[in-house]
Amino acid sequence: MRLPRHPHLPPHDSSPSYPTYPWQPVAPPPPPPPRPRRHPALGRHSDLRFLRSAYRWQRRVATLTALGYFTLFLVLSAYAPSLMTDTVTGGLSVGLLLGLCQLPVTLLAIALYEFTARRLLDPLAQRLRKLAELEANRS
Repeated sequence: MRLPRHPHLPPHDSSPSYPTYPWQPVAPPPPPPPRPRRHPALGRHSDLRFLRSAYRWQRRVATLTALGYFTLFLVLSAYAPSLMTDTVTGGLSVGLLLGLCQLPVTLLAIALYEFTARRLLDPLAQRLRKLAELEANRS
C-alpha cells in the first residue's frame, strides 16, 4: 500500500540538518592542499648534507688535534715525569720542548682548517647560497 504524495508539501528527507547542540562551533573549512614543488627542498639537498658533514668533520679534526696534543702533554706530565725532565740539548727539557710545541700545533690545526675550508667547502657553500637565492626569487 502506497501513500499518496501531495505536490504542495516537500518530501520528508529535504529538511535542513541542524547541529545537535546549537552552541557547537562550526567546523573549520579543510586546509587547501599543498602546492606541489617542482624542485626538492633545499634542506634535503645532498650537497647541503655533504657540506654540513664536511664542516662537522673539519671542526672535530681541528679541535681534537689541538686538544689531543694538549691532553698528551698533560698525561705525560702526570704519569711520566722522568721523561718530561730529561734534557734534549743544553738546558732544554722534553717537557719544555713539548710545551713550546703546543702553539705551533694549534696554529697548524687552524691553518689546515682554513685551507680546507677555502679550497673545498667555501665554493660549495657559495653555490648553495646562489641556489637558495634563486629558489627564494622563484617563490
